[in-house]
Amino acid sequence: MTARTYMITASSGIGAATARQLAGRGAVFGLISNNEETGRSLAAELRELRSDCEYFCADLTHQEAAPRTVGLLKKRFGRIDALFNVAGIGGRSIGDGPVHECTETAWKRILSTNVTTQYRMCREVLRIMLAQEAIDGERGVVLNMSSILALHPDAKHFPGVAYAASKGAILSMSRTMASFYADRGIRVNVIAPALVETPMSRGAISSPTIQAHMKVRQPLLGTAMRPEDVAGTCVHLLTNSSRAITGQVFSVDAGWALV
Repeated sequence: MTARTYMITASSGIGAATARQLAGRGAVFGLISNNEETGRSLAAELRELRSDCEYFCADLTHQEAAPRTVGLLKKRFGRIDALFNVAGIGGRSIGDGPVHECTETAWKRILSTNVTTQYRMCREVLRIMLAQEAIDGERGVVLNMSSILALHPDAKHFPGVAYAASKGAILSMSRTMASFYADRGIRVNVIAPALVETPMSRGAISSPTIQAHMKVRQPLLGTAMRPEDVAGTCVHLLTNSSRAITGQVFSVDAGWALV
């Protein structure tokens, strides 16, 4: 059996939880993270789980990072079967907020980090997928990270317009990609989680106000989700078990959209 090569742009949170669930089932990995400590630690953990892994320390907001890392992974493993675009930032601490308060700096940085990095990674990986032979009828899979806030806003506690706009742009980009590449054997889907315990959300989750809000807004669990709660859906979408699914947005939200 040919090992499936997964490229994941994260070394913590949902990306790391997804990698752990994929490990040991004929998977090899290319991890990209600008946090060298967590990147090397996760790579070592995946190797202990019997999965070969290459770690690339890179800041994907730099234009050369995507072509360099994708090229190195292709050289190392010969093909790329799946891309999970996870890397991104929140905006509250850098000036995001309601549109009349959102700063130019926050808008530019958030759109660049959350959308442009995914565009560049998709561009480089799709060029490789298009040129490689299909396995079990599939040339490749892309899963892009969005947010529940792109679909179901929360005006009181999460009003950041730049963050929501960036996550909404990912939906449109992904569905357009899915339409174009479907007859080429490449699937593109989106995961749109609600509030999850990750390093990016640490500030919000530590707030007693947000904790109380989650009892209402995420009624299924009454609290923030764990990365593992989302990772199972990501694994399904990144593997051949979802071979007939493309152009879809999957919300894992503990009931957020029902409130």
